[in-house]
Amino acid sequence: MIALIVISFFVAAFSVQLFMRRARRHARLYGADMPQRFHKGHVPRLGGAGILVGMGVAWLAAGITGTDPFNVSWPVKTSMLTLLCILPAVLGGIVEDVTQNVKVRYRLGLTIGSALLVCWLLGLGVARTGFETVDGWLAMIPYATVLFAALAIGGLPHAFNIIDGYNGLAGTVAVLVCLAISHVALQVGDRQLAAMVICLVGATFGFLVWNYPRGKIFAGDGGAYVWGMVIAVACVTLVQRHRVVSPWFPMLLLIYPVWETLFSIYRKLARGQSPGTADALHFHQLIFRRIVRVAFADDEARQLLARNNRTSPYLWMFAALSVVPAVLFWNNTIVLMFFCLLFVTTYVGAYLMIVRFKVPRWLRP
Repeated sequence: MIALIVISFFVAAFSVQLFMRRARRHARLYGADMPQRFHKGHVPRLGGAGILVGMGVAWLAAGITGTDPFNVSWPVKTSMLTLLCILPAVLGGIVEDVTQNVKVRYRLGLTIGSALLVCWLLGLGVARTGFETVDGWLAMIPYATVLFAALAIGGLPHAFNIIDGYNGLAGTVAVLVCLAISHVALQVGDRQLAAMVICLVGATFGFLVWNYPRGKIFAGDGGAYVWGMVIAVACVTLVQRHRVVSPWFPMLLLIYPVWETLFSIYRKLARGQSPGTADALHFHQLIFRRIVRVAFADDEARQLLARNNRTSPYLWMFAALSVVPAVLFWNNTIVLMFFCLLFVTTYVGAYLMIVRFKVPRWLRP
């Protein structure tokens, strides 16, 4: 599988560099007054297209050879079918990155549509939740399992889009999650599923070469949708194929972007705003504003870049609080539920602490 990482890395790195050099014009369309903008200058947002190309080529390489040199037993028909299913959602995100003119409801419709397509063609569904009553209800209504899976797969891309705020943040979280999935997949002997996410790891590293720490290109909506769609499909497939894997393993593994999304929806509704309205009150943005100290630099652009780069490690460690126990207790539902509750409690407590300017001195660098 190391060869797949190498292939996806180099193809993605080259593709991202190409997009970075050829897509300067569309970067000027991104408004300077956007609330989620924390950089100076015109930076292309087509990193997701490079990730898609790198991952897609590696998927093709994994299945196109008849001798299976990578030992993953992944037919090219299956890999290409999966790629074609997620393509409408990803292309919708890329069009938004270029034009800034695709409304949220249309992008949500594309991700849900792609999710329904992949569930139908690959036979995916969520039939286990860890609650016997709910599982019995799902068993009586087969279409409900498909709908449940489609909502999960179609919603996760938007969760990754929400946490994609600073250089290297969402990309590194995606790498941590994919490595955790590949670890559990190998534990249960599913090399095909492990290869699927390993290719995404290599492609993401190829993007991060240009994104962190210099921020020469951003993943954009397209990148967030690639991460969200592939990771969600992998999680649903893993739980469906292997009953030994707890359905709460992916829940804890992805609790950071999922809870960030749910909490943001609640926060905006409580203030009478539309959940689709962009603001600058996400957890990572509060850390940027109230914990990361002002960096001294020659000009404002360098100062903003330095603070941007210092913000991401805080969130990497925060995400690790869920990834590590998920990997350790991937087959223990009760323990996973406990850690989910602990993470949510910690998140809300930390958020309120930062909002009320009660950050402990030891957290400030």
